[in-house]
Amino acid sequence: MGQATHEFAGTRGTVALITPPSVFLLDERVFVNLGILKIAAMLEREGYPVEHLDLSGVENYLDALRAYLASTRATVVGVTATTPQLPSVVPIIETIRAARPDVRVILGGPHVTLTHAAVKLERRAGRVSRAHQALARLEALADVLVSGDGERAIFEALRPDASGVIDGDDAKGGLLLTSADYDSTPYPARHLVDLPSYHYEIDGREATSLIAQLGCPFGCGFCGGRNANALRMVRTRSITSIVDEVRLLHRDYGYTAFMFYDDELNVNKDMVALMDALSDLQDELGADFRLRGFIKAQLFTAPQAAAMYRAGFRWMLTGFESGSPRILENINKRSTQDENSRCLNLAREAGLKIKALMSIGHPGETEETVQDTQAWLMRVAPEDFDCTLITTYPGTPYYDEAVPDPDRPGVWTYTYKKTGDRLHAYEIDFLQVADYYKGRPDGGYQSFVFTDALSADRLVALRSWVEDSVRSALKIPYPHARPGLRFEHSMGQGLNAGLPPYLLRKFDGAPRSAGA
Repeated sequence: MGQATHEFAGTRGTVALITPPSVFLLDERVFVNLGILKIAAMLEREGYPVEHLDLSGVENYLDALRAYLASTRATVVGVTATTPQLPSVVPIIETIRAARPDVRVILGGPHVTLTHAAVKLERRAGRVSRAHQALARLEALADVLVSGDGERAIFEALRPDASGVIDGDDAKGGLLLTSADYDSTPYPARHLVDLPSYHYEIDGREATSLIAQLGCPFGCGFCGGRNANALRMVRTRSITSIVDEVRLLHRDYGYTAFMFYDDELNVNKDMVALMDALSDLQDELGADFRLRGFIKAQLFTAPQAAAMYRAGFRWMLTGFESGSPRILENINKRSTQDENSRCLNLAREAGLKIKALMSIGHPGETEETVQDTQAWLMRVAPEDFDCTLITTYPGTPYYDEAVPDPDRPGVWTYTYKKTGDRLHAYEIDFLQVADYYKGRPDGGYQSFVFTDALSADRLVALRSWVEDSVRSALKIPYPHARPGLRFEHSMGQGLNAGLPPYLLRKFDGAPRSAGA
């Protein structure tokens, strides 16, 4: 792209990027949002002044936003949003509109990507349905939507003649990253966040997160992005790039513990070589790391397990989802109960612990299939687990392939074609409702799905039974919430000067190197 592509209204005006709160989580300040910091790093590399307003974990986030808007010179505000963040993003954008009607608002992130992918699927099917309606509401909310990879798309969104939707998910559009592109992008601009205000521990050590590769090629029915290139296509970085980022995090911030937030680490064919390189890095630094990450159960091998332990892994997370063979088929999980059990055994033999990620409310779910899941957990006894209720997100087959129920208005039905088992979901206004996401152990769960055998209320009760009975038997404690932050400022100070460092960080526009 030429220089003109990178201009907004002929100048490199300040771009403000906002991380919204995630009020549905027990603790919001655990992992930094790396996606928006990656966009910040791309802007910095091109010399754009960047401001980052981090509202994660801030209870009175709109007060903090108004204080920021009163003095910023930013001409563009970019906001990222997952689906459950949307009820917070809507008032954020409305507040921006009211305080600064001159500002261009760009909305990107997973929800835009998933919704736009669902729209394209509807177009290919020759129909206009709820995905089109959902996208229209997003278009009314923001000036420009960015779908898919934002690293290049952000510059298109900054153009004065930008279209309403920038498609960074189109494999032929030039904005979707290849592995080579991904390898050449700068590391996330972590200097724009207050890392010490985020707290996550691995084996008692303060830890931070990174992403070594993008995408998961599997087609699980409940999983978002199965029809989005940016979330389905695997893009890898070189081992050198990954190891250098870990070295930088250790050198500049002192971290010795790292969470790899890749979808599945062992999708990468060079995974064992990466583990060996991380082991070598610790020898070079005279350090001892502790690592944690996700793996795909049916791809897990003894050599992988041994290499992970050598590299410093002591914990892994795996989305087993169900202990029922029937549900594993209906999910299109492409793993069996025996493969999942074998994964746990291989991990233990190598000295690794596993957190089992489970879910209920899938097509064909019954009392018996939930009991199968509980019984499997009791039998294999993972060191930790959680159990969630399924929600039909845009971009998941459960959502994208569902059809309206002619007898029940507001209900959509997905049918898994191989077995004929069905899942029914109530229509959700994602701009207003976040109660469906994960929930709290104090009874805060709500189900928006039901099956032919189980009502929504019964699914909630069964989920609680699984969680309570397994935690009690295996002596696994519930997680605890951490109090939220509260923004305060002195009216005797300049408003921006009064914003605490956990909220606002700036970059002055001097170009940075790719690895910075």
